[in-house]
Amino acid sequence: MIKNLFLLLTVIFIFTACSSKTQQINTQKTIKENTLIGSKTTTLKTYETTSKIEKKNINNIQNVSLKEDANIDMNDALMDFYYEWRKVRYKLGGNSKKGIDCSAFTQRIFKEKFFTNIPRTTRTQVKIGKKIKKSQLELGDLVFFKTGKRDRHVGVYMGNGSFMHASIKGVKFTKLNKPFYKKAYWTSRRVLF
Repeated sequence: MIKNLFLLLTVIFIFTACSSKTQQINTQKTIKENTLIGSKTTTLKTYETTSKIEKKNINNIQNVSLKEDANIDMNDALMDFYYEWRKVRYKLGGNSKKGIDCSAFTQRIFKEKFFTNIPRTTRTQVKIGKKIKKSQLELGDLVFFKTGKRDRHVGVYMGNGSFMHASIKGVKFTKLNKPFYKKAYWTSRRVLF
């Protein structure tokens, strides 16, 4: 009798544990299936779950904008790239940590962090994506400058009026309103939509 009772309790315990685990998996699956990925301005939906606590937690994130999440992820990716390359010197035609130029720098960022292939030179990079006004700049946009009669320069907009680039002084951040770059500003392009 005790043996049967013990066996029954074990079966009930396993069934309850499995049932609870299955419920958690189904809830997570429902959340995953209903999460919208893509448009930066889409907001998360409210999800149907069986638990009042889960509903409360999900309702707390209901109005979080995916654009904010995308910007945080993009900022993290760009900053990771910066910290990896920040001590690299400038070298015209360079494309390695022994020396890199501005267009190779932007090309590597887009390929390594966003899995997007862009052309190698500044003159070809300025033809891709969508042309945008300086006032419309967003994190990750390319900014272009005419730095001489034939010379062109490119960097990646980082927000708050600054851009990251491989300058003559190496990989660094610079303000767009710095007199030289303010005067040399040419155009901007949005590659990542």
